[in-house]
Amino acid sequence: MLKRITNIESFIRSNVPFVPEIGIILGTGLGGFADIIENKTEIDYSDIPDFPVSTVEGHAGKLIFGTISGKKVIAMKGRFHYYEGYSTQEVTIPVRVMSRLGVKYLFVSNAAGGVNPGFNVGDLMVITDHINLIPNPLIGKNLDEFGVRFPSMNEAYDKELVLKADNISEGFGLKLRYGCYVGTTGPSLETPKEYRYFNAIGADAVGMSTTPEVIVAVHCGMKVFGTSVITNSGLSDQPSTHEEIQGEGAKAQKKMIKLFSEILQRI
Repeated sequence: MLKRITNIESFIRSNVPFVPEIGIILGTGLGGFADIIENKTEIDYSDIPDFPVSTVEGHAGKLIFGTISGKKVIAMKGRFHYYEGYSTQEVTIPVRVMSRLGVKYLFVSNAAGGVNPGFNVGDLMVITDHINLIPNPLIGKNLDEFGVRFPSMNEAYDKELVLKADNISEGFGLKLRYGCYVGTTGPSLETPKEYRYFNAIGADAVGMSTTPEVIVAVHCGMKVFGTSVITNSGLSDQPSTHEEIQGEGAKAQKKMIKLFSEILQRI
């Protein structure tokens, strides 16, 4: 795995003329955020040696380098999932590579089902904690080059970045929700009883990604900020489809773009 990470790092360094400060992972239906990146260099995942490839509709499969609010960023337009057949170690290779490139902050986003009865479709939730029900990406030999064997997850989502989001929401009249995200394997959407179970154990939103990436980011010493777009209500009697989830994610992009952009300015 370390050799694979090193090969990807070397390829990127030879093709991108700057060192990124901030990493961004864009979830289902949220790829339009990449449109605000300036001075872009784009690389298809398929052109990067040893890099995984996205197989899910709504995930374009590009690494985009450039600037936002004067900050140098690397953005993943499309992520990888455990349910695609990748191990969680493979899913999180991009986060390892970002760390090797010098990234200190990781912004993650996803489309999620709402399990908090007070949430509505289209809400933007700032993730303050998570429950990981996907195999932990740190299982196996510890990669000492990145972090310690038993990293603390007491503050997986950086409190200072959450506070910045809160201040921004007040200043711009941007309504935010705050809550706990539970990561599951997928790819089947949850049953009604599963949604109720997740709510009972303390989750506010559920999805099929993010938690492995955040665990690895914390292992690497990054500060993490995460958001979930509530694209469907898990407590509704109406079944959801992937197409509907993509559509709701696209509608909520403007709020996420505004929030991420303003936080980037304040780092």
